Amino acid sequence: MMTMTIDAMQVREPTATLLRDPASAHAECADMAQLAQEAFAVLTLNTKNKLIARHLVTLGLVNAAPVHPREVFRPAISDGAEAVILAHNHPSGDPTPSAEDLRVTRQLVDAGKIIGIRVLDHIVIGRGDTPHCSLREKGLATFD
Repeated sequence: MMTMTIDAMQVREPTATLLRDPASAHAECADMAQLAQEAFAVLTLNTKNKLIARHLVTLGLVNAAPVHPREVFRPAISDGAEAVILAHNHPSGDPTPSAEDLRVTRQLVDAGKIIGIRVLDHIVIGRGDTPHCSLREKGLATFD
């Protein structure tokens, strides 16, 4: 028989950080812009869009970071998240989403719907004059 402690059942408390727009999500992940390889992170949020935690899901190559719904939603489930914001960097500095970025976003939005965790946005982190691209803001993916 498995014994479960009360600590294992508790939901993580959110931070004071409110993520209300793509710029605030970018601010949480701006340090990713300097990475020499692609990294994919998930920001877990409570019902008031307060940040619970930022989790590094995958650290990839110079031009790819393979992602699977299992790895993206595992920390969200553990945190008791209501919603997530996806974020990854482009080491080239150009935050223009690739066809693969769009495909992965659709897959993760669909997976989130099945398990009841909303994907609010996917932010691609770049550098320079255009420091990020919000797929929601640009209308490049359907999130609802």
